[in-house]
Amino acid sequence: MSCNGFNGNQTLAAHLNKFVGETVTIFTKSGGVSGCGFTGVVLAVNCDFVRLVTRRGTAPTNPIGGPNSSCCRDLNNHDHRRNHGFAVGSVCDIPFDKIAAFCHNAV
Repeated sequence: MSCNGFNGNQTLAAHLNKFVGETVTIFTKSGGVSGCGFTGVVLAVNCDFVRLVTRRGTAPTNPIGGPNSSCCRDLNNHDHRRNHGFAVGSVCDIPFDKIAAFCHNAV
């Protein structure tokens, strides 16, 4: 990753970039619920912020047939999404200057 000019975020950005695809928790300098931290998978890192996927969306539906199709009926019987609706994903962008702590697995 290359950032124009030097700023204090370069070292943090380079470190966080090593965790793309990994689950981490980032605590922020803020109050209320946002100060309790954000846990998610690091999706992207740039010179200004880190992007986390904090809630993943549901998997695609059965491409072979719908819930009333005679094909692959057993697959649809285990499809809990019909009862609970579809979950859309959630993405969180956290500016580096708002990060208080970054937590990740040791291994």
